[in-house]
Amino acid sequence: MINITLPDGSKRQVDSGTTALDVAMSISEGLARNVLAAEVNGEVWDPQRPIRVDASVTLLTWNDDEGKRTMWHSSAHLLAEALEALYPGVKFWVGPPIENGFYYDVDFGDHTISDKDFPAIEAKMLELAKQKNPFVRSEMTKADAVAYFEEKGDEYKLDLLEGLEDGTITFYNQGNFTDLCRGPHMPHTGFVKAAKVMAIAGAYWKGDETKKQLTRVYGITFPKKQELNDYLELLEEAKARDHRKLGKEMDLFHFSEKVGQGLPLWLPKGADLRMRLEAFLKEAQRKAGYQGVITPHIGNKELYITSGHYAKYGEDSFQPIHTPADGEEYLLKPMNCPHHCEIFKSRPRSYRELPVRFAEFGTVYRYEQSGELHGLTRVRGFTQDDAHIFCTVDQVKEEVGKVIDLVLYIFRTLQFDDFIAQVSLRDPENPDKYIGDNANWDKAEQSIQEVAEEKGLKTVVELGEAAFYGPKLDFMVRDAIGRKWQLGTVQIDYNLPERFELEYVGADNSKHRPVMIHRAPFGSMERFVAILIEHCAGKFPLWLTPEQVKILPISDRFNEYAERVSKVLENHDIRALVDDRSEKVGKKIRDAELEKVPYMLILGENEASEGTVSVRRQGEGDLGGMTVEAFVNHVDSEIAEMLK
Repeated sequence: MINITLPDGSKRQVDSGTTALDVAMSISEGLARNVLAAEVNGEVWDPQRPIRVDASVTLLTWNDDEGKRTMWHSSAHLLAEALEALYPGVKFWVGPPIENGFYYDVDFGDHTISDKDFPAIEAKMLELAKQKNPFVRSEMTKADAVAYFEEKGDEYKLDLLEGLEDGTITFYNQGNFTDLCRGPHMPHTGFVKAAKVMAIAGAYWKGDETKKQLTRVYGITFPKKQELNDYLELLEEAKARDHRKLGKEMDLFHFSEKVGQGLPLWLPKGADLRMRLEAFLKEAQRKAGYQGVITPHIGNKELYITSGHYAKYGEDSFQPIHTPADGEEYLLKPMNCPHHCEIFKSRPRSYRELPVRFAEFGTVYRYEQSGELHGLTRVRGFTQDDAHIFCTVDQVKEEVGKVIDLVLYIFRTLQFDDFIAQVSLRDPENPDKYIGDNANWDKAEQSIQEVAEEKGLKTVVELGEAAFYGPKLDFMVRDAIGRKWQLGTVQIDYNLPERFELEYVGADNSKHRPVMIHRAPFGSMERFVAILIEHCAGKFPLWLTPEQVKILPISDRFNEYAERVSKVLENHDIRALVDDRSEKVGKKIRDAELEKVPYMLILGENEASEGTVSVRRQGEGDLGGMTVEAFVNHVDSEIAEMLK
């Protein structure tokens, strides 16, 4: 007999060899029908796999992230079975689950495939899914596995086997398809009720441009047809919100091939938006005790060798841009933190002045591959809202708490209301991969967890996700249409103070190493603006939007009054523009709506004679007439409420 512990703390004594599906059945038949995977002693595995030791068991369904991943992993195998049936002789490289769905890298040989073939592939997948073929796990020695794939002439699986240690190799079979795989998989194919092939793309084998190009087939599956329909509607909404599309329509930014790929040009409205975001954060930082610093866009190569960034980002850096006669080499900087370390080190420091908080909107450069560039979310030059806090070990908890307060203020002001905090800690099984004193690590990890709890954050703890130099806290935000983004990070660092030999004189008159805290609430200005555009669908908060008011005279006779109104608004720091085109007012309203201008002021005979304005709110319609002063108060009150 073995003991099973469920998440609610209840226990069951069962026979050795009992499966998670058996445990689910003992709870309810309905639950058993929906179990896709199980977490057994912290490891996700097949729900039909026998459990032979005492274990904590969590049953995973479609409502759990790991349940979805298991279904999509299994669906990759289902896709491969369908492709093998439709295109005899195809070979497969890897087929993992991804954030939304899965893909499989395929060598189609002499076959060709296009989007016209998608419906036939989807139909074959559903035909196979209806057979409810079980996913059967089997094992063999590595030598037998090599012999199996040598007989099939499958160079791709043989290459995968080369990277595996000698020992037991696992295979999975469903229907007529067998694949080298470590799992886990759902019980059978019948869970798939809807399937969609989303796209195909070229993908070099092993990501190596010198090797053969395979075809990457992307797909997604769902347990209900309606869920697929909802997902496709979400994709259409995402297209409408695409920051590249809206950024062009709203004249925010531009990319020029002559300037270079991945190097955005900020247009006047976009620059205004960006500068306003910077001013917002700078003011919040000033109140929180940060000191602004400015560092060069380049640095001596030795600086980044010392910091370790050359080893990490060397291949992705813009290589030495200048080699003077004395042999010095300079790089476009990939990170700001080494420069801030040198600022801290520029003079002796005492414990009395700690914590020291340096902040900079510092532009950094990474040579991203052209195929990975994507609007503002993946660029080659970007500006980080970077800050580094140098403090004592005893100050870490308080400083992390203050950073969390700053992040929460930003999220609240910009209406990012749905988020969790990921607490990334050491892997207890691999202590040698981390640097720094164990006692300091223990204290830092405890501090992060305690302050997250004290701040009431919804958290998830991830063992093994800490950086080698310290634990960290990452904020994972869901936008208005449910997509997940990583925004805001707090990282505790024992590495750079050691590498740069940073010191302060303590109360004992001895020298000590400070702890360094990395902090970036936005991450990068470019990526943050992209996410904000898509989150707001271009309808920025009133305080932030480049153009707050569009003044619309109904004819040329009222242009002079419109200019007077504009001047009054300007004197109250309200950003307004007069649309004095010789167009009908209906068209002016439609254009202002498309430009996502929050307020429109309609001016005609009554307004000009009475000194009033007729107010429309973007997306809401007519708010009625009011004096110009009343409108100013209305706007000021709305902004004050947003920024309080």
